[in-house]
Amino acid sequence: MTSVFFTRNSFMSYPSAPWILKGDAIQTLHLVNIDRVRPLVPAELDIISVWPGKTLGGMYLSQYKSGSVLEYNELIVAPAVVIYQGKIGVWVSHIYVDNADSVAGGREIWGLPKELADFSWEEKRVNVRQGNVLLCTLNYNQQSLAWRQRLGAASFSRMGDNLLKFDFDFESRLGLVGSKLEIAAESPFSGIGLSQPFATVGCEQMTLRVNAPKVVGRE
Repeated sequence: MTSVFFTRNSFMSYPSAPWILKGDAIQTLHLVNIDRVRPLVPAELDIISVWPGKTLGGMYLSQYKSGSVLEYNELIVAPAVVIYQGKIGVWVSHIYVDNADSVAGGREIWGLPKELADFSWEEKRVNVRQGNVLLCTLNYNQQSLAWRQRLGAASFSRMGDNLLKFDFDFESRLGLVGSKLEIAAESPFSGIGLSQPFATVGCEQMTLRVNAPKVVGRE
């Protein structure tokens, strides 16, 4: 089943949830100051502290390829792990893709603040730009000692007055990789403080399922 989203310039169609996405991804993990990211997170969500004054943040870069409901690249910035009424998930503050249908579906189905950006993948290096603004550059090493795992998690988002929660699960060959992350000063998420990650996980041959959201609260 396909939905249709209308803009002034064109009609865009996108698949209904769940979305099945196949490809590869890189996930960085960071300790982030809670005080710094509190303004990015809705007040009704409590930020989970994993270390005194720190929460877990991360950046996710992916390439969804053949076999996916849509083929596109994606950058997700999650500044905090949060909890609401006993439900744990991440909060996404920034998200970029290079497919207009993905933007429409992300906003209309999940309430995610997707924006368009340009992705340049080279040998173990990816640059993400939005117009003339460099958002970030990630250099990473060859994945080694990978093992196939199936994992699941959840994310919160907002659509109008509704607080949404959606689950996702993925199966992939997971392995630690070395990385160097550079976030440009002019990047919209430079203030989060995503310094050099304490760990970076490579996800090869990944199949990701993103389920439809459910309303869990109202403003």
